[in-house]
Amino acid sequence: MTHPARPRIVWLLAGEASGDILGARLMEALSQLDHNMMFVGVGGAQMEALGLHSLFPMQDLSIMGLAEILPRIRKLSARLDEAVNDITLRQPDVIVTIDSPGFALRLLKRIKHLGIPRLHYVGPQVWAWRERRAKSFPQLWDRLLCLLPFEQSWFKERGIPAKFVGHPVIQSGADSGDGAHFRRRHGIADHVPIIVLLPGSRKSEVPRLLPIYGHMVAILKARFGEVCPVIPISPLMQGVVRHATAKWAEPPRIIVDMHDKFDAFAAAGVAMTKSGTSTLELALAGTPMVVAYRVHALTAYFARRMIKVPFVAMVNLLAGREIVPELLQEKCTPENLASAVTRLLTDPNARAAQKTAFTDIMSQLHAPDRDGTPVTPAEAAAHEVMALLPPSEKLTL
Repeated sequence: MTHPARPRIVWLLAGEASGDILGARLMEALSQLDHNMMFVGVGGAQMEALGLHSLFPMQDLSIMGLAEILPRIRKLSARLDEAVNDITLRQPDVIVTIDSPGFALRLLKRIKHLGIPRLHYVGPQVWAWRERRAKSFPQLWDRLLCLLPFEQSWFKERGIPAKFVGHPVIQSGADSGDGAHFRRRHGIADHVPIIVLLPGSRKSEVPRLLPIYGHMVAILKARFGEVCPVIPISPLMQGVVRHATAKWAEPPRIIVDMHDKFDAFAAAGVAMTKSGTSTLELALAGTPMVVAYRVHALTAYFARRMIKVPFVAMVNLLAGREIVPELLQEKCTPENLASAVTRLLTDPNARAAQKTAFTDIMSQLHAPDRDGTPVTPAEAAAHEVMALLPPSEKLTL
């Protein structure tokens, strides 16, 4: 008697909010290709909503910077052991690690001897710093998927096969916002400048940036009379943000809904953001921006000696020039931030120059066609995962 094929097991690891979104889209695309598939591993709310029961809270891995990691090394080591043990017991058909290279690459090394196909999704940004780490990559995975077009050739030149599958920001919907709807919904008059503030998603980032943002808002309120700061944030960070902004001169509107976030992008005259994927979301939305970032002094000390690229903002890297201001570390002051925001709010030419450059950047990020048919980045990634899976087997008795 023949029974339906046993589910093929995909073990996934996502360590932060952006990886959770990537993982969820990948799960959806894989399920379209094979309805009989089981997902296990570590992920956040988006992946759990699609059926993954996370081995431990994804937030345990959402740490950035040497000074921030040191106090939590013991806990991270315990989580690594948990992941290795779970994979060893389950013997999944394929392992997909998503970004979070500090944890993911250690995991891939630990489970290499098991002989399970391994795919790493999001090329480690060793082209930006610590290029020598690339020498340790061979044998860590069977496939490497890249989000940025130049990464494929960069890795291949160093003997590391890689595949560009398009950037997931293309699927984000960041360009679908309705600014007028946002103003109506929140009762914001047309003449009041809306400033979107993106302080990051990690617990180590938000407390460091919000006080600076708060002082900047006070300067802008004194300068313009009225301003409306808006902070899109994950539900998990909502309490932290409310506490940190309780005494601001102009209390921000804190939003957690994704559609509200993109409506805010469309309504905003300018955004203030940390470096990272958020710059690409804003570029897709056509929202003028300033990039600001500050990390622990120890982290900054080492980073400055290792970073090999001229910019930290992804939009600037892709453009090959500074199209958006970068105000980092000692330049990340309320006064400097307020001056940069003021220019974008009052100079139509400055806004137009950014928007023109954004259009050129976005054209680089689409997934390559598959056999002449356009595909999304998630679909392109799913096909690469499927290529590593063994054939589906029927169970017989």
